[in-house]
Amino acid sequence: MAKVAILGLGTVGSGVAEVLTKNADSIARKAGEPVEIKYILGRHDYPDSPFRDLVVQDFSVIENDPEISVVAECIGGTGAARDDTLRALKAGKSVVTSNKEVLAECGDEFFAIAQEKNLNYLYEASVGGGIPIIRPLGSCLAANEISEIYGILNGTTNYILTKMIKEGLSFDTALKQAQEKGYAEADPTADVEGFDACRKICILASLSFGRHVYPAQVPTQGITGVTAQDVALAEAAGMKIKLLGRAILQEDGKVVAYVAPHLIPADQQMAGVEDVFNGIVVRGDAIGDVMFYGRGAGKLPTASAVAADIIDAVKHHDRRQNLDWAPGGDDVVGSFEDLPLRWYLRTPEQDAKIAAVFGGGKTVTAGEEKAVFTGLLTKRELDQQLTDFRVLTCLPVLA
Repeated sequence: MAKVAILGLGTVGSGVAEVLTKNADSIARKAGEPVEIKYILGRHDYPDSPFRDLVVQDFSVIENDPEISVVAECIGGTGAARDDTLRALKAGKSVVTSNKEVLAECGDEFFAIAQEKNLNYLYEASVGGGIPIIRPLGSCLAANEISEIYGILNGTTNYILTKMIKEGLSFDTALKQAQEKGYAEADPTADVEGFDACRKICILASLSFGRHVYPAQVPTQGITGVTAQDVALAEAAGMKIKLLGRAILQEDGKVVAYVAPHLIPADQQMAGVEDVFNGIVVRGDAIGDVMFYGRGAGKLPTASAVAADIIDAVKHHDRRQNLDWAPGGDDVVGSFEDLPLRWYLRTPEQDAKIAAVFGGGKTVTAGEEKAVFTGLLTKRELDQQLTDFRVLTCLPVLA
């Protein structure tokens, strides 16, 4: 019998405990042996929880118990989560996680210890919730050279933008509605400013291209500046606005990763990903474009992915899964400023001035609002042309 510990009894931790308990028989079949929860690390006693008898408040109890072979880290953040992960790995226990923040910052550190100890550090639930994306990248698509990976990686912002597009709501009204439905936190900063999507594209880029891409290396723009006017102008141009995380392999071997709202042609599949759903596209040299779609968050979808990693860690306790990456550095990441993109600019300028600056651009109007779409330009080139040009919104276009 394999005995495991869960760190955290919040939304994800309680979901993992529920899935492991409810599906114990099928999990035992798939893991090759029964999987039992021995401990749950919690801050309180949780008298109303069905798992209250398993709760301990001292991590050293878990750390020093030789029966624990797998630890599921569902705490979140980079403080206790990092410390407890390091201690668990050093104590000879495999770790699985749903924590994209600690993985995006410290993944290479964890992989080094796991490799030294012949342990697994698994993280399927860190990107896309219950959408399978990590294992497909590491196995099903392993024969491909990946040239690009991008997607809608945050359900909260996608819900907000969907409401702005479909119902004409303002950003503030759509955000309030998302909070009322439980899709957005009381403090939505990590979502609406793009930080959550940034962490996830770091993970996908690191796995796809083999070396750690850190959040500090990824230019990030959220959706707080997107207005109803931008939504209307995008529609007039046959496009929709979506927040994308994107990582592109350059010819020199460097990776350019960034997060920003994009205008996407309405007939593209990604434009049809709505509400709290996520969509991720992987571009490989052999397979072409492959899209992964589903609910990107939620208690049970995320718990399902964590439980699957626990099964994998138990089943392969004597064999490491090859889902690691090497440390990063300044030589890994290229400059976003030099990436050629098409751009959308919302502007109050007159048509003549627009035509003079962007001779090859396309102008659209919606009511009294005006926008120009440029040809391929780097951000550096664009900024040089906008020296005396008033721009209200500037967003890349997914060609």
